[in-house]
Amino acid sequence: MKWKILIVVLLLIGAAAGYKFYDETIEEEKAPVYETAKVIRKNLIKTVSATGTVQPKNSVEVSSKITARIKEVLVEENESVYAGQVVAILDGKDYEATRDQAQFALTNALQKLKRIDRLYKIGAKSLEELEDAQYNYDKAKTDLEKAESNVDEMIITAPMDGVVVGEPLTAGSMAVQGSNNPTVILRIADLSEKLVKAKVDETDIGSIKVGERANFTVDAYPDEKFSAVVSKISQTDTANSWDSSSSSSSSSSTSNSVIYYYVTFYAPDDKNLLLPAMTARLDIIVGQSKNALCVPIEAIKTDGQGSYVEKIILDERGRQSAEKVYLTIGMYGEEFVEVTADKLNVGDDVSITYQAAEKKSSSNNNRRGGMGGPPPF
Repeated sequence: MKWKILIVVLLLIGAAAGYKFYDETIEEEKAPVYETAKVIRKNLIKTVSATGTVQPKNSVEVSSKITARIKEVLVEENESVYAGQVVAILDGKDYEATRDQAQFALTNALQKLKRIDRLYKIGAKSLEELEDAQYNYDKAKTDLEKAESNVDEMIITAPMDGVVVGEPLTAGSMAVQGSNNPTVILRIADLSEKLVKAKVDETDIGSIKVGERANFTVDAYPDEKFSAVVSKISQTDTANSWDSSSSSSSSSSTSNSVIYYYVTFYAPDDKNLLLPAMTARLDIIVGQSKNALCVPIEAIKTDGQGSYVEKIILDERGRQSAEKVYLTIGMYGEEFVEVTADKLNVGDDVSITYQAAEKKSSSNNNRRGGMGGPPPF
């Protein structure tokens, strides 16, 4: 009989232990599971991204003031030149002939003026005839000066020190003068100093100031990082869309487009790697915060009271629970954000995601209804 009682007692103890284990398992399944990240201190940098084009600081297109065929080009692409150096010669036979004719006409006009002046003094010529002779002489003199100027323009010189960029025109090509679209014989650029001209969105232009630094890369040297400094910010957008004198069609087309402003950067290039027209991808540094208290951006949540993070707390059994800690947001970086909060310290765990534990409804419902219980032993 005693051994039967002992078996019953052991069964009751086992059942109680199993139920306790089952209950604890259910509680653990109900507990929320958090993915966490540490609160840290780090230096934050806020940047604005933009795309621009490498340009020489100074450049010039060399063209002719007269229309003539190119007789000789004396420089080649990539050749260094100095201001005043002869870079091309035009074929000016027609202009030389015009100059000789103008010289002959001036000589005749001078002789005629002297003869009429002599006759006028003795009363043989009228004042009107003398004035006509003087006019013809002055006109001939002006024509000669113009003809001589055209002959001088046969010699094309470099207007600045620099390097010939691009292939010059070849001998035999026609150089056409004009104020709107003259023929460009060659281009010269001062490559000792480089600029980057970038377009910046209107939403970012307010955070950029002259003197701020930037880093950029070019496709030709993906592993090379170049530095630059903001030297100029345009006061008008790239399309001058504010100008009321522009046509209504252009105004309507720009009204729905994004507004951009040109920002110019000085870009030192000690290695002389940058070439004109290279595409530069810039990160403009518009803010810095040293040794800032930071959390990952995805840890920030908001409600009606403001921004907060969920600080993770462990109980004596190692189970997680979350406490709302309201904070003040500072500067945003690429992955982290600066925060200020009295209850937040370096090393604290904060939630970056939340996932509810999977619930087993049948077991839970049986337990709440007083039916069932732990699985049979």
